[in-house]
Amino acid sequence: MSVHKSDVKKITTHQLQNMKDRGEKISMLTAYDYSMATILDAAGVDVLLVGDSASNVMAGHETTLPITLDQMIYHASSVVRGVNRAFVVVDLPFGSYQGNSSEAIRSAIRIMKESGAHGVKLEGGAEIKESVTRILSAGVPVMGHLGLTPQSIYKFGTYTVRAKEEAEAQKLLDDAQLLQELGCFAIVLEKIPSDLAKQVAEKLHIPIIGIGAGPHVDGQVLVVHDMLGINKEFKPRFLRRYADLHSVMTDAVTNYVKDVKSQDFPNDKEAY
Repeated sequence: MSVHKSDVKKITTHQLQNMKDRGEKISMLTAYDYSMATILDAAGVDVLLVGDSASNVMAGHETTLPITLDQMIYHASSVVRGVNRAFVVVDLPFGSYQGNSSEAIRSAIRIMKESGAHGVKLEGGAEIKESVTRILSAGVPVMGHLGLTPQSIYKFGTYTVRAKEEAEAQKLLDDAQLLQELGCFAIVLEKIPSDLAKQVAEKLHIPIIGIGAGPHVDGQVLVVHDMLGINKEFKPRFLRRYADLHSVMTDAVTNYVKDVKSQDFPNDKEAY
């Protein structure tokens, strides 16, 4: 059933907070282009994350580090044009906010002005306090990101579960509390123990979105190419595949090539 813009209630930070308050789970997926965004939005996804994971799944890089601010704005603009209902949040890419709050606010304002997105996401806690404060002072909604932070992969050296040790777990709790106090509207927790994620979700009043953080949080996020089975190499424990589009697409393209080679396509009905 088609849904017209006039019939759609836009998701806002206020509505996301209300969802947590009434115990309704928040659905979130990544999106990088117009066509995918229209499908995800029409299917009822609450939040679309224009993730710097585009560096991996769209551009083929090994890490999220190479993607630029201009490229993130391009992807975000494409997603925003495909959305009627969902809240669109955009990752600030590596190098656009760490250690320089003036650069951070410039980057966030560019994303908001040039893409039409609804908020930005930053990785880190106390170490990015000044950047978060500056961005929020401009009225830009900020989503935090703690636990496994892919932009710091060369610091950690591995994608294994974070915050298993007491000291790191306590820092995560402190950072989550700080981000809430600064004014973040939500926090993503990536690949941390389920019990720790539960503590954060129960302690904080803002929505906590998990990826590999167990079921006791306020919502879940996955990379859309992973959950649709387009990318078959990535197989973490937390990933549930809802389709096998890799096989579907491979079969479709194989049949197309066969039909072209055999001159079955186009037939008389497909010609003018």
